[in-house]
Amino acid sequence: MQRSLTCLALVTTLAVAACSRQVGNAAPPKVTGGITMPEQPSTVVVPVGASLDELERGLDQRTPRELWTVDRHLNTCIKAKRVDLGIAKVKVTPALGCRITGTVTRGPMQIGGSGDRLIVTLPIHARISAKDVGGVASETATGSAIVRATGRIAIHGDWQPTAKMQLSYDWTQPPGVDLLGQRITFTDKADEKLRPVLAKLERDLPQELSRLHLRQQLEQAWQQSFTTLQLSRRNPPVWMRVAPRRLGYGGYRVDGRVLRLTLRADALTQTFVGHRPADPIATALPPPSTQVGAPRLSFFIPVLADYAELEPVVQRTLRKLAGRGIKLKGIGAVDAAFGRVTVYATSNHRIAVGVHAKVKARSSPIADAEGEVWLAAQPFNQPGSQRVQFRNLEFATKTNSQLVDLLAALFADPAVRAGIADGLAHDFAPDYRELIGKVERAIGERREGDFVLRTRVTGVRNGRISATGAGLFMPVAVTGQANIAYRPR
Repeated sequence: MQRSLTCLALVTTLAVAACSRQVGNAAPPKVTGGITMPEQPSTVVVPVGASLDELERGLDQRTPRELWTVDRHLNTCIKAKRVDLGIAKVKVTPALGCRITGTVTRGPMQIGGSGDRLIVTLPIHARISAKDVGGVASETATGSAIVRATGRIAIHGDWQPTAKMQLSYDWTQPPGVDLLGQRITFTDKADEKLRPVLAKLERDLPQELSRLHLRQQLEQAWQQSFTTLQLSRRNPPVWMRVAPRRLGYGGYRVDGRVLRLTLRADALTQTFVGHRPADPIATALPPPSTQVGAPRLSFFIPVLADYAELEPVVQRTLRKLAGRGIKLKGIGAVDAAFGRVTVYATSNHRIAVGVHAKVKARSSPIADAEGEVWLAAQPFNQPGSQRVQFRNLEFATKTNSQLVDLLAALFADPAVRAGIADGLAHDFAPDYRELIGKVERAIGERREGDFVLRTRVTGVRNGRISATGAGLFMPVAVTGQANIAYRPR
């Protein structure tokens, strides 16, 4: 009898201990702070265009119309004629000398080319006279040739262009005359006379290119490249800061009537969330670099889910579960009511979930509890997936014994924990697509003074989800192409 009374007293004590008692566990520490995304190396194309028409006019003005003159005496214009008498050859006419005079002029200069070849075409015309042949005869001849100078352009350390030309020419009508049955031609000195013309072209072409203000364009483009671009105006505001490091010469090509020099700038890009960061401090234009990467734009953009968006979802999920009825192991059916839900980031890359709840065991009219229970879970997503799930859901801090704490038993129940995990699960795909669209529109084309920055997104790839003070954060790596071109208003 005494033993039965003792057991009854113990059960009553436990029941009273649970009656309307505020129980639960302590809230875990809250992690604050924003998102820091790493710098990414990028290479931005900087095309500089030069009009071939302007180069053509400039070179044409620099090159004289009269290329050279001829005025010399030849002792032998016509060789002596001999007659073979069988026993000896007898000279019947002597060798005849003459005076050679004339001029070589040029026609309109033309500049063209294809690929990396720049071709200067120069039509030349010769008018040559053989005078006083034998003291009596004279004759005048004309001829034409097409001179082609094929050049390749290089850039020196001070960003000044140089050119190396190779000469070729074809006489379409070699100048010559027929006198006394012999042909006299005047092409033997052309190579010697054309060499100074070629040397002048090699000097003049870089000077004409420099008149197109290549270095001035590059200095302005370099300064304008130190900038901050807005990728998203809200939800959340996102900025990309661009800081060039070096500039290299990537060759040129002839495109129609435009000579396009291609330069590439290696830069660091970094993404910021929230307030606009300060523009990077611009540096002076560096000398040409020989170690510049292939054209590629790389940066991160954040996809964020506010914890406040998750709280009502968890609450609705738990209330639906309570409506279907909950049975706890060793206790039986309970009546549960779920109230306020709080979600934030906590330590070890987890989120904390606090749920205010009331629970009452149906088997005992006095066995009930009310309070706030805190759990912690780790967010994760599969590679390439935008759907976020949660694992390792457990009590965030120590709890009271389940014998006296119905709340602990409630939140230890697998069905309740599964309901919380399902409520926390989040599909980032709609946010992901929306942000990519905003970024493409924001950076597609942007004017900075006399320069236009154009970008094209070629690839996106999302990374691993993480819990941050700003919300659930999914980094998205964006790759593409970018160029900054001089386009005066």
